[in-house]
Amino acid sequence: MDALSETLRVVQLVGAIFLQGRFTAPWCYQSPPADAAAPLLEPGAERVVIFHMITEGECVVELPSQPPTWLTAGDVIVFSQGDAHRMGSALGLEPAPGRPLKELLQRRPRQLNFGGGGATTRLLCGYLACDARLARLLLAGLPPLVRVNVRGSNAGAWLEASVRYALAEARSPRPGGSGVLSKLAEVLFIEVLRLYINEQSAGRTGWLAGLGDRVVGGALNALHQRPAHAWTLEELAREAGASRSVLAERFQHLVGISPMQYLIQWRMMLAANLLCGSKAPLARIAEDVGYQTDTAFIRAFRREYGVPPATWRRGRTTPADMAVAP
Repeated sequence: MDALSETLRVVQLVGAIFLQGRFTAPWCYQSPPADAAAPLLEPGAERVVIFHMITEGECVVELPSQPPTWLTAGDVIVFSQGDAHRMGSALGLEPAPGRPLKELLQRRPRQLNFGGGGATTRLLCGYLACDARLARLLLAGLPPLVRVNVRGSNAGAWLEASVRYALAEARSPRPGGSGVLSKLAEVLFIEVLRLYINEQSAGRTGWLAGLGDRVVGGALNALHQRPAHAWTLEELAREAGASRSVLAERFQHLVGISPMQYLIQWRMMLAANLLCGSKAPLARIAEDVGYQTDTAFIRAFRREYGVPPATWRRGRTTPADMAVAP
C-alpha cells in the first residue's frame, strides 16, 4: 500500500458537505476563518479544513495578501491554512449580510439562495476534520489556497454525479443520506490531494511534494509499508534507488526532517491510533510499531505527545469505553 493510502487508512477523517449554494450575479459573501466554524461543524475536532466545489458557473475567491483566483465549474478549492475568504461574482462587491453561523449550520446540508438574478453559480461547501498532526503532515508546504479541477480526472464525472445524488438523498425521508454525503466529502478531499500531487510544479515542498518525488516517494512508501522494520539510511536509500546522501538531502528539503525522524513520527502516529482504537497492551503496541522494549517506546511517545502512552490513552477513554472494557 502506498504512503498516502496507508496514512488515510490509519488516521480517521471525519467530513461532510454542509452547504449547497445557488447564487445569481451580482453576489458576494464573506466566510469566517475555519477556527470560528470548527466548534459548530465538528465539536472537539483538533483541526478542520474547509473546501468548496464549483458545480456550475464561475466566481472569484479573495484571500488576504493573495491575488484573486477565478474559479470555474469543476474546480475544488481547499483552504489549507483555514483563512477567512471572500467569494463573489466579481471583484469589489460588498458581501451580503450573513446569518449567524450557528443558525446557518443548524440544518445540514443547508440550501442557500441569493443574488441579483443574473448568471448562476452553484457551489458546495464541505469540511474535513482530523488530528492536528495528520493535518500538519498532509498540508505542510501547501499554499493558502489549493485549486484543482476534478473534471480533468478519471473520477471527476463519477464524483459530481455521486454528490448530486447524495444531496438529493439527504433531502429525502430515506435514512442514510447524511452518511453518504460524509463519505463523499472524504473521497472528494482525497481526490484533490491525488490531483495536487500529479499537478504540482517545481519548487514546492512538503509531504505531498515528497510523495510526488521519485526518490523521496519511494522512501516514504517503504517506511509506510514496513514501519516496524529496523530501517537504516543505507537500506532505505537502496529501496528508493538513490545514494544515502541524495536521499538524505532530498528528503530533508521536501519533507523538512530526516528520514529517521520521519519514521519516529509515523510510528508514534500509528501507536496513537492503536491506543485509541484497541485494548492492546503497551508491550504489544510497542512491538507493532518497531520497539523492542516498553521503555524505548514510552520515551519516544512522551517526546512526541508530551505524556506517557498510558496517560494519553486514559485521556481519550470515554465512560462507554470503560463500561465495555474486559
